[in-house]
Amino acid sequence: MEFAELIKVPKLDNVRLHRPFKNPVDGTLCITSHHLILSSRVENKEELWLLHSNIDTVEKKLSGSGGMITLKCKDFSIVHLEVPTADSCLNVAHSLEQLSNIDDKTLKYPFFYRPSFTILEDGWQAFLPEIEINRLIGASEEWRISHVNKEYKVCESYPELVVVPKSIDDETLLKVASFRQHERFPVLSYYHKPNGRVILRSSQPLVGPNGRRCKEDERLINATLGPGKRGYIVDTRVQSAAKMAQAKGGGMEPEANYSQWRRIHQPIERHRYLHDSVIKFISASVDTQASSDKWVSRLEASNWLNNIKDVLTCACVIAQCVDKEGSSVLVHGSEGIDSTLQVSALAQLILDNDCRTVRGFEALVEREWLQAGHPFSDRCAKSAFAYSKNKYESPVFLLFLDCVWQIWQQFPCCFEFNEQFLIMLFENAYASKFGTFLCNNECERKVYQLASRTISLWSYINRPEVIQKYLNPLYSPNHVVLWPSVAPQSLCVWEGLYLRWQQDQSPQQEAWEEILTIKEKDKELKSKASRLRRQLALLEKEALEAELIQPSAPQIHQVDGEA
Repeated sequence: MEFAELIKVPKLDNVRLHRPFKNPVDGTLCITSHHLILSSRVENKEELWLLHSNIDTVEKKLSGSGGMITLKCKDFSIVHLEVPTADSCLNVAHSLEQLSNIDDKTLKYPFFYRPSFTILEDGWQAFLPEIEINRLIGASEEWRISHVNKEYKVCESYPELVVVPKSIDDETLLKVASFRQHERFPVLSYYHKPNGRVILRSSQPLVGPNGRRCKEDERLINATLGPGKRGYIVDTRVQSAAKMAQAKGGGMEPEANYSQWRRIHQPIERHRYLHDSVIKFISASVDTQASSDKWVSRLEASNWLNNIKDVLTCACVIAQCVDKEGSSVLVHGSEGIDSTLQVSALAQLILDNDCRTVRGFEALVEREWLQAGHPFSDRCAKSAFAYSKNKYESPVFLLFLDCVWQIWQQFPCCFEFNEQFLIMLFENAYASKFGTFLCNNECERKVYQLASRTISLWSYINRPEVIQKYLNPLYSPNHVVLWPSVAPQSLCVWEGLYLRWQQDQSPQQEAWEEILTIKEKDKELKSKASRLRRQLALLEKEALEAELIQPSAPQIHQVDGEA
């Protein structure tokens, strides 16, 4: 397919652009293979560069001799284009509809993007599995790296290297894989160094209506328990849903066969319901004409904040089992690629200070989302404005980032990154010039040769001059476990993301810039004070040697009660 076949109007003059908080701009509209560009051709005037892949839906309305095109984007922004003639309005809208819905991954912009910056660190090599695994388990000798999934022969959605108990051989793993949905057998997700407890994740067991049993599966997860220890199986489904799944061949671990494990049901909405939730939520957010009562009512009806509460609650339960009770946890839902990854990643953020650093959070996204097989291409194909919904689209990763932000705003000094860092990850997950979030799993990324044919997002973000704008000036490393509140009054709408196109965010940005200025000034003054103290000490030493001053007598501190 040639892009030229889809572009009916490559260039159009006298188009007026309307965007929030900016004056209308008259200029020339250009449609390229991957971008919609509007330029006024006036020096120092802002231009519009919009990736076609960022367009969620295209609306057109003819009026008189011309028309209005409304572009609703995956980042929740809305752009209006006044087009001079009806024909050109229809042709431009048709072209954008076609270009924004190309399914062929090799025609996506990351395969054509060539960076203008020098790559200092190849992001594709930044988080190599062997290095990250060794960092994860440390000096523990109870775990090993298994190559059972080499060339993705056992489980297509798992990485080639997985971490399993040292006492479990690969032959056993193959039998366990056949007992778990989509062969997602239990693997190590997190090792809690203070007490050696772990978080495992998997998909549901294929118990079925006949109560199928797999002793190898029992032996694998029991191998993660210490002598006399009990563990928890956290199921992210309601019990009734798990029983219904059992009638269809899935199910849950029978207590009789997993006697050392206690099962907890912490229900989280399935991915297909989350899409409806975010559509209602964003519909309420962009409605600037609604009264306060109506807005609050629509917000409540969307159930979005309740979904956040459910995910955070489940993550806190997992963290509490590991840290407070000293118990290992196996977490799964049905397939183990959505809610399972949300709560396993959030539990690590709560437990481990390293995950709250920029580098540590990037590693968390790599390990618990990209390498763990979250289907980004399916889930992020459309956002909150799309009319044509399929059963795969869902804001699972967005909900995770929102939960991270909720913790961030409760503990603003405990994170090295700011909210712009989280927003940047959200935007790149849905539309990007980088290849990091393309495809559904590591196997697909190998097939499409992303590491050699596209640029990694981390290659750009981790450049010193770029990462600076994503750093939190209030950051103070804190190694304690964070316990976020999930009370209704503690959870709030993420205005910096959802309302940034309706509310001017410049006052908040100015406040953060002022904080940064104060911190830099404080750092400069502390450095100056330290330098002056050293100079004073040096002058005192010289004065003593020249006998210009006498050594000061040692101070005698009076003890309370003495005369």
